[in-house]
Amino acid sequence: MADKLTQQIVDALGKAAAEPSGLPLFASRAEPGLFAAAAKAAAQKCLADRLLHVARSETKGKSTRELYAPTDAGWEFLLAAVNPKQVLEDFVRVLESRQGEVGELLATARQMAESLQGLKDAVARVLPQVSVNRIAALSNGADCLETFDVSSSPSRQNGTTVLLDTLPAVDLGQRVLARLRTWTESANAGEDCPLPELFRGLADASLGEFHDCLRKLHAQGAIYLHPWTGPLYELPDPACALLVGHGVAYYASVR
Repeated sequence: MADKLTQQIVDALGKAAAEPSGLPLFASRAEPGLFAAAAKAAAQKCLADRLLHVARSETKGKSTRELYAPTDAGWEFLLAAVNPKQVLEDFVRVLESRQGEVGELLATARQMAESLQGLKDAVARVLPQVSVNRIAALSNGADCLETFDVSSSPSRQNGTTVLLDTLPAVDLGQRVLARLRTWTESANAGEDCPLPELFRGLADASLGEFHDCLRKLHAQGAIYLHPWTGPLYELPDPACALLVGHGVAYYASVR
């Protein structure tokens, strides 16, 4: 009985060691846990001996659950009971699983970016054919009876009406270039500017406008976009990173 109890504790500590962010104490049908429902005695002994501690709590709806990770005593117990090589092999399996999940996320993000670009292209084709018959006069609540014909707008390039660019986006590229030049001329000379640092100086631009501007400047040859070379799970501020081809750009510099 004691051997079975010890093995259950060792197995649970191995799972907890491979999931530093924590796991529920008991497994359920929907998600994994450290102990099976029938191993309550082992779980109670593990807690009583302070081999596990609450790493964090999660709230889902009206319920809150606690996620557990090994204590220092838990690590000592685990390493004394099993070969460290086995623990490392468990870590490798978890890392391989996480790498596959990251690959799927990147593929999904790439598909979303391609879909958005397709929508933009479709709008650019349809918009020049649209006529706006009435414009609401928001300043005084009155109806404006003028008819505004998009096809007669003076702002045209190669026969295509330019209506998609808003005023803030007109000079966004120049401000990006100015910030990159300032970065290069400052104490950071010789280092590429991280995209989160670059974005923080553009308070009036959305993240989508920022990314569109970077793509345009990169396509025009005005800037370089440099990739993130470390593990993806160590990427700071991943929302600011930019998918370029099959890579993840995280730094920029002027040409």
